[in-house]
Amino acid sequence: MKSLARIIGYLVVCLCALGLAQSPESSGSEDLEKQAGAIHDRILTVDTHCDTPMRMLNGTWDIGERHEPGKRASGKIDLPRMAEGGLDAAFFAVFVAQGERTESGYAKAKERALAMLKAIHGMIEKYADLVGLALAPDDAYWLKKGGKRAAFIGMENGYPVGKNLVNLEEYYRLGVRYLTLCHGSDNDICDSSTDTDNPEDNGLSDFGKEVVAECNRLGIMVDVSHASDRSFFDILEASKAPVIASHSSCRALCDSPRNLTDEMIQALAKKGGVIQACFVSSFVKKAEPNPERDKALRELRAKYGSRRDIRDEAQREKMWQEYEAIDEKYPEARATVKDVVDHIDHAVKIVGIDYVGIGTDFDGGGGVVGCDDVSEMFRLTAELLRRGYTEKQVEKIWGGNVMRVFRQVIEVSRKMQAEPKSSN
Repeated sequence: MKSLARIIGYLVVCLCALGLAQSPESSGSEDLEKQAGAIHDRILTVDTHCDTPMRMLNGTWDIGERHEPGKRASGKIDLPRMAEGGLDAAFFAVFVAQGERTESGYAKAKERALAMLKAIHGMIEKYADLVGLALAPDDAYWLKKGGKRAAFIGMENGYPVGKNLVNLEEYYRLGVRYLTLCHGSDNDICDSSTDTDNPEDNGLSDFGKEVVAECNRLGIMVDVSHASDRSFFDILEASKAPVIASHSSCRALCDSPRNLTDEMIQALAKKGGVIQACFVSSFVKKAEPNPERDKALRELRAKYGSRRDIRDEAQREKMWQEYEAIDEKYPEARATVKDVVDHIDHAVKIVGIDYVGIGTDFDGGGGVVGCDDVSEMFRLTAELLRRGYTEKQVEKIWGGNVMRVFRQVIEVSRKMQAEPKSSN
């Protein structure tokens, strides 16, 4: 009997050990990262927002070359590092900072937008063996099967539309498939969440309603990231199709006006849309008080203005040197991969797995400890696995959800274009 008991005890210990070995919680980080890499090989992974086209306008920087991570001049994304990190597709943002709402201002904005679009198309032509243009969800899937990255195009800030919807159709023909209606300041379309010059929130304008309708007709996803709270709800009401928040996080975890409240996330999901978790540290985790750093940065902004508005490369370089000196003297505690996944967890908890995704804002301020550039993207998946997410759930977060929205937007467009035109 004692012998039998010892045998049973031994079997129990072996079974427990086997169970522990297979448990995601007890697996080492290296094992989880290997699992993550294997999952990335099988699924489509999509980042809905990067600002890399700004870097592509610099003739000395080549997206087809690998740049060493961690160096400012390297940026966060290039084609070789996309492969390393297991990122299949990215929405490359055509970003134009808000300027004067005048005819000359609109002309300059359009000129810059067209330059960025040209740079994106130039990348695709130069590196046709590595990347292809994606205009619809299926394009990304067949490009992945062919061993290539997929380049979608978004436009961040509706400023280049000016007050002429014909411009929007032109951008669509050049590949733009989502429009972030505003950026850091109010524009002719809607009010921004961060315009401190005009605190009154007027929401979506009458012209903005026309822009939303035209996006619906063309098959352009409407993006509510950067929009004010009133604008957000006005946009949801105006759109016939689901909308996206291409790079936003949860205000319940980090109280920034750039993030969405639980009520907003629930309204977005009810409409069928998705919130794409952002990697900008200040939108992910509230920083500890650092008055010396804050003072130095205020003085830097007063001296140079917004870095995105600086057009002179020599001045931009000087500003960066001064910023790096401040960063070294007064370092900021940054958010981590775990903090980003906390936002994903929160959104999943309140609306479910079908309405959450990833929009890093790499090259636009995005980057957290543990996932500071595209070569480390698999680490976010490893953290999801650590928390018990299944491969099917990971697939939805990493692209399935936003591709579903994209298909719905295209379907709404087809129906609208099939409707008989009014005789009025």
